[in-house]
Amino acid sequence: MRGLEKRDRLVSMQTPRGSPDAILRPTRAAHTISVERVPPSQALAGFVDYHWYVGWRAAEPYRQQVVPQPRVHLAAEPMHGEARLLVHGLSREPFLRTLTGESHTLGAAFHPGGFRPFLRRSVGSVAGSVVPAGELLGLDDRPVAEQILATCDVPAMVAALEGYLSALDPAADPVVEQVRALVREAEEDRGLNRAEDLAERASMSLRSLQRLFTEYVGAGPKWVVTRFRILDAAAAAHGGEPVQWAALAADLGFTDQAHLTRAFTAVVGTPPATYRREA
Repeated sequence: MRGLEKRDRLVSMQTPRGSPDAILRPTRAAHTISVERVPPSQALAGFVDYHWYVGWRAAEPYRQQVVPQPRVHLAAEPMHGEARLLVHGLSREPFLRTLTGESHTLGAAFHPGGFRPFLRRSVGSVAGSVVPAGELLGLDDRPVAEQILATCDVPAMVAALEGYLSALDPAADPVVEQVRALVREAEEDRGLNRAEDLAERASMSLRSLQRLFTEYVGAGPKWVVTRFRILDAAAAAHGGEPVQWAALAADLGFTDQAHLTRAFTAVVGTPPATYRREA
């Protein structure tokens, strides 16, 4: 692994990560929603990256879009008239939610690979799906979901969610650290833009890396690498400074500006230059 595991262990397990740039049109969003990230307890830090709280007050229906990242989420939400903890498998589709009134939700964002010890089977099997946790994990999620949605106390919400996760008794899995390190490499190195490059750094064949990512992440390494480069482009759009899109496309490993535009539009819904004006 060329030292990736060692470097990964040096990063504080208590530092919430995630990408704030995944929240699209953040200036507009700030008028309606509030977001808070909370680090997990040490007992769960090997599996959960951070807990996230979203509260909103919307006089009119408000539609928020988020760019899906290579991670599974577990969130307290209403479903068919009752409170549930819903497992959101990794989605390739744009994530859109229409918010009304005044309410909140709380979720856990798992490390890439971190949901595998809870699910105890391929994370690829839940990709693109939203399923109540009790149906997947064998432990009724309704009481905890009701508790989370009934209070405005964020620490109490986090404690309830962590109690549910701890009761599932996930086993430590050294492969999770390996996957985390590889995904972090793809996230942080803007010069990494091909799955073959990531396989070479992992000293694995591309086929082996694809199987590993499908089992633990829920999508192949090509999707993961491209998604992080799209998030890099979104960060440039959010930066407030003029963007030379052709130069950025080259920097991020796209063949040309048109290639970046197509990839960005497929995820966000508008070309990057148009999105920057809106955002």
